[in-house]
Amino acid sequence: MKLLRMLGFAALVLCVAFGAASAQTWTPANNVPNISAGPILLLTDGSVLVQDSSGNYGNWWKLTPSINGDYVNGSWTQLASLPSTYGPLYFGSAVLPDGRVIIEGGEYNYGSAGGSEVKLGAIYDPIANAWTSVNPPSGWNTIGDGASVILTNGTYMQGSCCDNPPHAALLNAKTLTWTATGSGKFDPYVEEGLTLLPGGMVLDVDAYYEHYDPTGMNYELYNPGSGTWSVAGSTPVQLWDSSANCGGAGKASYELGPAVLRPDGTVYATGANRCAAGHTAVYNVSAGTWTAGPDFPGNLDIADGPAALLPDGNVLMMTGPGIFGPGAVFFEWDGSKLNQVPGVPNSPSDPSFVGHMLVLPTGQVLFTDFSNDVEIYTSPGSPYPGLAPSALLQTAVLARGSSFTLFGFKFNGASQANAYGDDFQDATNYPIVRITNKATGHVFYCRTHDHNTMAVGYNGPAYTHLDIPANMETGASYLEVVANGIASQKYQIGIE
Repeated sequence: MKLLRMLGFAALVLCVAFGAASAQTWTPANNVPNISAGPILLLTDGSVLVQDSSGNYGNWWKLTPSINGDYVNGSWTQLASLPSTYGPLYFGSAVLPDGRVIIEGGEYNYGSAGGSEVKLGAIYDPIANAWTSVNPPSGWNTIGDGASVILTNGTYMQGSCCDNPPHAALLNAKTLTWTATGSGKFDPYVEEGLTLLPGGMVLDVDAYYEHYDPTGMNYELYNPGSGTWSVAGSTPVQLWDSSANCGGAGKASYELGPAVLRPDGTVYATGANRCAAGHTAVYNVSAGTWTAGPDFPGNLDIADGPAALLPDGNVLMMTGPGIFGPGAVFFEWDGSKLNQVPGVPNSPSDPSFVGHMLVLPTGQVLFTDFSNDVEIYTSPGSPYPGLAPSALLQTAVLARGSSFTLFGFKFNGASQANAYGDDFQDATNYPIVRITNKATGHVFYCRTHDHNTMAVGYNGPAYTHLDIPANMETGASYLEVVANGIASQKYQIGIE
């Protein structure tokens, strides 16, 4: 359905009459190659993996921050392409704890194998610059755009978009084999997103696909210890779109919006509605209770679309009118109200589903919309108190090209930080390390890998393995650990 919308949305313009705040800004990235920038994931060396969503969808690029540490003036490098059979549009995805990237499925496949709701997959190794095909779980008919999540122990969990009874499996990243999980799921994973909670449970708002009920409001929790789902209660408002054609005959879209865990221990969940404004709701994790949030103004909603947790705890999101309508409007949720903020240049023609958001180590948000215009959002808010990581350095002098284990606290941040739901996932709940040379101000990102945990809202202790770049400058420097765009204090070190 979204594919047909994509073919026509660029020609439409819808004027939006709401006022907007002016403190937040968008800045276009320079040096962008002639690509259609789509899904984006943050590699553990601070660079960004970007899919070129044109042609056969098999080409990928890397955005590397400039020597001064900024992404606006970063450099772009084309990477290895996917196997020729595989070129997915809308798929499961994640950065694994070992630093590799996995993509699974595809609502559409533009590789030579073709098809829709495919069960192909691949893993990208950034060291070898190579993709390796991954076989699907045994007995699955589809993966498609099924949602995925990295559990607190670092295991990748993938749901099938469309199989009923519902299928989910856990990946052994070393052997690339799967183990079934997720028994007891109420409905298939179609249109649903998975939100990792403090303590390790996973939250899912049901979309009632194959269980259509125009008043249904289930939410479920996945227990990684037992590997089972259970219906935990009802949301206070309906977040999925059951409205068909606004009272006439037709089929519900089943769409809903992203859900983002905030550092205050609440999940802000957004909804879709073909016939009216989209609802929102707030889940209190510790109490296990929901309250209704404010509806979006007018007929805005998020029928598929991105959201990102800003360092100050606000949630940035992209809405659009109706189901897949053009005329995107951006908001920040501050915990009590929705505040409209400026949009991107393509807002008049963008529906919500074309957007992708990624929190950068600078605290900014990278945005793509299947176009050549890549934008970076800067908000003036101060980092949410108490979230800054800290490191325990065992030596004050580090050798170029060396590797060691870095210990510390709050390495994973308060949240997965980025959310969309199904179609793609780009969580950043892992540590990023940068070193700045004092004399030159030049910034070098280290590669982290094999973190001991992916738990959100976890104080520690934690550790990651750290590789010092062989080409970085020597001399007095300072080291920072960053989680979800929030940096630690600056640790004084030397590089030799």
